[in-house]
Amino acid sequence: MRIDKYLWCIRYFKTRSVATKACKEGKVRVNGDLIKPSREIYPSDKITIRKNQISYELVVLDTPDNRIGAKLVDIYRKDTTPKEALQKLDLLKYSKDYYRKKGAGRPTKKDRRDIDDWHTDSTENDSEE
Repeated sequence: MRIDKYLWCIRYFKTRSVATKACKEGKVRVNGDLIKPSREIYPSDKITIRKNQISYELVVLDTPDNRIGAKLVDIYRKDTTPKEALQKLDLLKYSKDYYRKKGAGRPTKKDRRDIDDWHTDSTENDSEE
């Protein structure tokens, strides 16, 4: 089975064209080698996927005939991604929650209070020196 079709079948990418694009951009490796989207994969191949600032590592167990349901994905692949990478993903989620883009509107009441608290803390520290 082609690598782009496999990654689409096991639901790592939403569409097959997105999987193909990732292969062309060099975000997918098989057994440590950069590959083309048409590369055939076989059981026991090791795949590394760079997606959302995380390197996912998989081992191919079998190849499905069609796109499969999310509950059946573990039959066809074994996820060997290190836990540190998944913890990094959690940290990225937390940092994005608090960050406000410039021009995103007026600060909320809570934002305003935090800003005021920060200003009062910094002025108190300056006066003590």
